[in-house]
Amino acid sequence: MAPPRTPAPVRKVFGRLSLPERNFVAEALRTETVGGVLLLVAAITALVWANVPALHDSYESVGHYHLGPEALGLSLSVEHWAADGLLAIFFFVAGIELKRELVAGDLKDPKAAVLPVVAALCGMAVPALVYTLTNVTGHGSTAGWAVPTATDIAFALAVLAVIGTSLPSALRAFLLTLAVVDDLFAILIIAIFFTEQIDFAALGGAAVGLAVFWVLLRKGVRGWYVYVPLALVIWGLMYNSGVHATIAGVAMGLMLRCTRHEDEEHSPGEHIEHLVRPLSAGLAVPLFALFSAGVAVSGSALGDVFTQPETLGVVLGLVVGKTVGIFGGTWLTARFTRASLSEDLEWADVFAVATLAGIGFTVSLLIGELAFVGDAALTDEVKAAVLMGSLTAAILATILLKIRNAKYRRLWEDEERDEDADGIPDIYEQDEPEYHLRMAAVHERKAAEHRRLAEEKAAARHRLAEVAGGAGDEEHRRA
Repeated sequence: MAPPRTPAPVRKVFGRLSLPERNFVAEALRTETVGGVLLLVAAITALVWANVPALHDSYESVGHYHLGPEALGLSLSVEHWAADGLLAIFFFVAGIELKRELVAGDLKDPKAAVLPVVAALCGMAVPALVYTLTNVTGHGSTAGWAVPTATDIAFALAVLAVIGTSLPSALRAFLLTLAVVDDLFAILIIAIFFTEQIDFAALGGAAVGLAVFWVLLRKGVRGWYVYVPLALVIWGLMYNSGVHATIAGVAMGLMLRCTRHEDEEHSPGEHIEHLVRPLSAGLAVPLFALFSAGVAVSGSALGDVFTQPETLGVVLGLVVGKTVGIFGGTWLTARFTRASLSEDLEWADVFAVATLAGIGFTVSLLIGELAFVGDAALTDEVKAAVLMGSLTAAILATILLKIRNAKYRRLWEDEERDEDADGIPDIYEQDEPEYHLRMAAVHERKAAEHRRLAEEKAAARHRLAEVAGGAGDEEHRRA
């Protein structure tokens, strides 16, 4: 008789992260949060700069000022440099993140990868569908279908930082992984749908440059003075090819090795990401926002956002489409893979995070510029719609997350508790005998301290009783 089969363990959705993954996510989110606050400041600065009458002309002048070598086809406006140049750094980091997720993170395990990939795909498909239906029924332009498909992780984390919510690390990691997959598909959308004319000679040159970049990496060649000039050449060729120049950034990021050798504390990809991420989050993305978010804002302009099909489609896509797509994709994946939600969370938490993912600031602004190139008025209106949709999603997410924040704070405190002071949260050491021995020693020291305090208090109380008794005897003798 065959022995009974052991049932497979039930996989948890948003279960506890492994310790290395937790540490990586914590460091990445810390940088992105600071960058998100800078991004928020840059967006507000752009709006003030563009809407104060005395400053409006200077905003236009700076944004349209051209610089760069014209002979190389790179005499671009400051606004153009921010969109095509600085965002290449952002997508370079996104490429490294994606590579790391594929070889060492959550996307390495196909079973674990299903959830964020399906959630991200649904979170892009449903907003595109909402936008398209809105414009088909409203007789608008369907060219902007891709505008509401992106999630801005930095802006979302800035919202979390501003409202002070203690979102559990599993949900933060889900949001980060979701954004990484989201960025990948955004790059594919830009490459496939927003490339009109291709200069195959320049594109071939960029491909040769990427091949050289890959060979140098495999040969173990080191030195920024080798890779930075080569990266600039690749970027310039990619730009002149007609393919959006940010593709060069993500391609180079994907080439970096993100697995560690035995003698390495960090892989080359992790090391370079650690160096470049602050530049991306703290400089590149905020400067892009500064020169892209400056749109005219007035009561009539904001009212028009809800009356034109193109702008209404963007707002509904971000606020409704993103929420429904990500939440629905997550629920369906959990339902059909027979995974159960972590005991610490509820589906309302997933819904709140899905709402937060409706903040589509940076890449949505970029795609808005590409979708309606040549129509400056509609481009500005779509930008205003991105701002309005992102703001609405942020407000709704803030309300939903604040309702559950007391529960999040308790979970966060449990995740961070380190009573044995060894630098590792106690929750990761529950199965180690050494941990319990350390905790026994900690409790013994505490018990000894409490016994000492008890003896001191008892002695003090005894002395007070003796003094009170002596005073009573003296009064008795006087009487």
